[in-house]
Amino acid sequence: MKIHIKNGHLVDPANGIDAQQDVYIAAGKVVGIGQAPEGFAASKVIDATGLIVAPGLVDLSARLREPGYEHKATLESEMQAAVQGGVTSLVCPPDTDPVLDEPGLVEMLKHRARLLNQAHVYPLGALTTKLEGKSLTEMAELTDAGCIGFSQADQPILDTTVLLRALQYAKTFDFTVWLRPQDPHLGRSGVAHSGPVASRLGLSGVPVMAETVALHTILELVRVTGARVHLCRMSTAAGLDLVRAAKKEGLPITCDVGAHHVHMTEMDIGFFDSNARLNPPLRGQRDRDAIRAGLLDGTVDVICSDHTPVDDDEKLLPFGEASPGATGLELLLSLALKWGEECAEPKKAVAQAIAKVTSDAARIVGLQAGQLGVGSVADVCLFDPAAHWKVEAAALASQGKHTPFVGYELAGQVKATIVAGHIAFQR
Repeated sequence: MKIHIKNGHLVDPANGIDAQQDVYIAAGKVVGIGQAPEGFAASKVIDATGLIVAPGLVDLSARLREPGYEHKATLESEMQAAVQGGVTSLVCPPDTDPVLDEPGLVEMLKHRARLLNQAHVYPLGALTTKLEGKSLTEMAELTDAGCIGFSQADQPILDTTVLLRALQYAKTFDFTVWLRPQDPHLGRSGVAHSGPVASRLGLSGVPVMAETVALHTILELVRVTGARVHLCRMSTAAGLDLVRAAKKEGLPITCDVGAHHVHMTEMDIGFFDSNARLNPPLRGQRDRDAIRAGLLDGTVDVICSDHTPVDDDEKLLPFGEASPGATGLELLLSLALKWGEECAEPKKAVAQAIAKVTSDAARIVGLQAGQLGVGSVADVCLFDPAAHWKVEAAALASQGKHTPFVGYELAGQVKATIVAGHIAFQR
């Protein structure tokens, strides 16, 4: 299909474009920006008057729940949620059942995703067998099967020697290791941020040092090995101070934050709202403000949805017993734009927000995505920045209907999503 997107405002941070430009697509690629290539005859014209034309979003953490947890979500439902939210590339953690520690499982997941012909799926392989933290997986074989990095998801490694060996192995083959800094013992049974709110509600706490102690260990191992590490779901001001210093030192690290943590604090637990039961927990206002500032100064590289669909049976429980997690694929764009509007300079707000969920994310994964240069894959998100929509559980495409943003009104509604040159979603 040859597509001509006309009259839209193109925002492509990777190529420094923020202006009204037409986009021309053929054979799944961008073949022209501004000017149509010679002999181009569009089979489909999309009038994008009043819309922003941006690269398709790249989400660094979306649990698709397959294989093993189809009662919580299916590949079909979550891929539909992705394109409905303008997400065209997503990274999925390895904590499925069975765990993604065998090449055959990775190939099966990739094959299932390809058959659906919607968003591109990039799995993370398990760093250790069954995520038990004891023996390393065959990382080279998993990479050949399609893994773009290696992770323990939310399962910590108790034996630091195993983590050291993993980083040494990863450095040898230039693999990226994705780690969430969380001490396995501090705040092990915690469900909320340690502080006055948790104390008042009688909830067990997860202290800030659960993140910083683990972070000190990871950074020291990175110094020794030189391995490339991506830090997942940073949540505290103290943790970000360590990341900022490590980046100044030149350590090969990057980091992301969950979209919920950019806007919400421990106060949003309200009266034991289990929709706000997340992992890591919502932190204090000082931490939230540090995350927002870190996104502006480059300490935090990326905003991700941390999409974790949870079914009613595991969510509609007392706060401390509810499973952590929230749906986020369909909210990622709007929450990124909300951050840009509230924190960045007005003229740069949209471009900076889009960069955090497109080109910056693609750079971490090493993908030729998140940009719309001529010759690039035609993954495009068209959205109306002025359209407001209300977050309603029943209207979400994801099988996971639980999010602390239910009832909120957000700006930025996706009108169409193009994946590799075909229209995957049109409102």
